Amino acid sequence: MTGSTNRRAMVLVLDGVGCGEAPDTAAYGDSGSDTIGNVARAVGGLDLPNMARLGLGHIAPIEGVEPVVHPIGAWGTLIPRSSGKDSTTGHWELAGLHLPKPFPTYPQGFPPSVIEAFEQATGRPVIANCVASGTAVIADFAEQAREAGAWIVYTSADSVFQIAAHEEWIPLEELYRACEIARAQLVAPHDVSRVIARPFVGTSGAWKRTANRRDYSIQPPGETLLDALAAAGIPRAGVGKVDDLFAGRGITSRHTVDNADGVSALLEWLNSAPRGFCFANLVDFDQLFGHRNDVRGFQGALESFDRALPSLLAALREDDLLFITADHGNDPTTPSTDHARERVPLLVAGARVRGGSVGERDTFSDLGATVADWFGLSWRGRGTSFLPGLLHA
Repeated sequence: MTGSTNRRAMVLVLDGVGCGEAPDTAAYGDSGSDTIGNVARAVGGLDLPNMARLGLGHIAPIEGVEPVVHPIGAWGTLIPRSSGKDSTTGHWELAGLHLPKPFPTYPQGFPPSVIEAFEQATGRPVIANCVASGTAVIADFAEQAREAGAWIVYTSADSVFQIAAHEEWIPLEELYRACEIARAQLVAPHDVSRVIARPFVGTSGAWKRTANRRDYSIQPPGETLLDALAAAGIPRAGVGKVDDLFAGRGITSRHTVDNADGVSALLEWLNSAPRGFCFANLVDFDQLFGHRNDVRGFQGALESFDRALPSLLAALREDDLLFITADHGNDPTTPSTDHARERVPLLVAGARVRGGSVGERDTFSDLGATVADWFGLSWRGRGTSFLPGLLHA
């Protein structure tokens, strides 16, 4: 595509902000999940005027968010097609890659062979080995871990091998090395999506997880949008945990401590990058509020992001596209504290964007295909570009 050399695009993932059931939601046990819609109903309406200006009120019924007469953006929804509902699967599908089967999960904890191999390789015992909330498992096992010099290993409904350790009892570098060991050991049939370092500090009754979390993802099994951009020499930058989700392939990220820090990093990129692609994840919705069924916290995170949105829109240049979407749902109003199989919202902003609907897209991968099209690439992954209908003639 002519004139594409100085173009920029940003895909901003609001982690866990789904917008209603997908066609196969019931098969995942998530019937009734509608993260943003249910949160809006639970709090008596959301105050999201800036996302409304982009077209959010046209996507689905959201209490407090009415359709506007003349939206300044484009809108639609994306349907998940990969098997699974975790962050890795969602981000990979956004980048054009479908998984035929979900990553393995461990509702009874990991088998003895996995734990014994990890203990032998790291030289420390393992305690817990259960499905648990990260804050609860630390409260339950921290004192025992200190006495035994042990790792606290736990999982969730997602495909994760999580290792918690107190930063003053086990050095961070040792924790990170243990995660690298686990990542190398966890191959099929135990090829979990992510190994996660979960460091914490504090004393009994006042434990606190720190911002030194690291994720060690499995390598993508096929070509992604990031690979295609790299092959074309188009610069790529990440904000948040995106590089972890792609095992560092094709992207490096600025890791952030919260959504506000993430927005600052986005503004820094928008104000300085001459060209290229930014793939960003704002995780507070999911990590702090969805998993803890904190409806008011989720509301606050959505409204805080909405207040920050004008600064992002003001920083866009003529040849920029901003895509706002999600990777899965995490409905804090349901009994579950885990991810939900949901369709996700899509909002698109930019000077060249024609206001209107891009429809319900058959896969998350249509977004990656559209980004590739914007940069003049022939690669489409598993998606179909909607760029022609997105832009002014």
